[in-house]
Amino acid sequence: MISLFKKFESEGILGINRRIGEFILPNNPREFYPLVDDKWKTAELTRQFHVPMPKHYGRIDTFGGIQNTKNLVINQPGFVVKPANGGMGNGILVITKSESLENGKYLFHKADGRVLLEKELNHHISGILSGLYSLDGNSDTCILQERLECHPFFQEISFRGIPDIRVIVYLGYPVMAMLRLPTKESGGRANLHQGALGVGVDLISGTLTHAVCNDKLIKVHPDTKQELSGRVIPHWNVILEMASRCYDMSGLGYLGVDIVLDETRGPLLLEMNARPGLGIQIANRMGLVSRLSLVEKIRDTADGPERRVRRMLGEL
Repeated sequence: MISLFKKFESEGILGINRRIGEFILPNNPREFYPLVDDKWKTAELTRQFHVPMPKHYGRIDTFGGIQNTKNLVINQPGFVVKPANGGMGNGILVITKSESLENGKYLFHKADGRVLLEKELNHHISGILSGLYSLDGNSDTCILQERLECHPFFQEISFRGIPDIRVIVYLGYPVMAMLRLPTKESGGRANLHQGALGVGVDLISGTLTHAVCNDKLIKVHPDTKQELSGRVIPHWNVILEMASRCYDMSGLGYLGVDIVLDETRGPLLLEMNARPGLGIQIANRMGLVSRLSLVEKIRDTADGPERRVRRMLGEL
């Protein structure tokens, strides 16, 4: 076991304890956590910093307000239901369309093809308010958010849902990235814990490299049967600069930034994470330590987002 740990260390693999002790605790002040843990607060913050984000139709923070759900979304082509303080994709529902019935009630069609009765949707929101999906187990708020349209780049390689791009940012410098692709197993959600694919991305060019699903290396998407490596993500520099700007916006020195590509609006910030996972190393088949050490060598506190991106890519 000791030799295995030494092997990981020699290859620059960042472990959980080191991630927390050397990078999260010293660089992420606790008072800034609510800015990223609460997605409603994140949305307010993005407006101040002019960072584009999916539109919010409204929020529900009381059980009595649940009955107002349909009034907030009924004129929208689709919407997303999510807990404000959720994590790992838990509690998120993607509704593709609403259908009115003769009795005045509504049916809500999910992205995975299933249908929810109005009372079932309300019950799910009740669970969100109860804190069923919140990071700390406390009562929560339900957010009703714009449902995005998948960028054409992903049409061949994603199973329903909207893929997202996770970028690890250290002291404002992007250090590693991966694409997360929904699968049938993940229910159309881009969450690795639920069976989505993680695909490594070459940081300089935005080219897809290695893919992993359930911790196993793969070459093709299990549902679309399309090869993944060699494809280049559009708007790559814009994505990296947006991720870098999240450092200035959040005040967190070590964070994960999740960005989505909408068909018409381009790159949009989905959310930020103060405790990003380490699976990105598996998808890229390399450790984070060397990239994090590089940032500490080249860091210039006078750099803005564009300069930080150029400086980082110039060193790789």
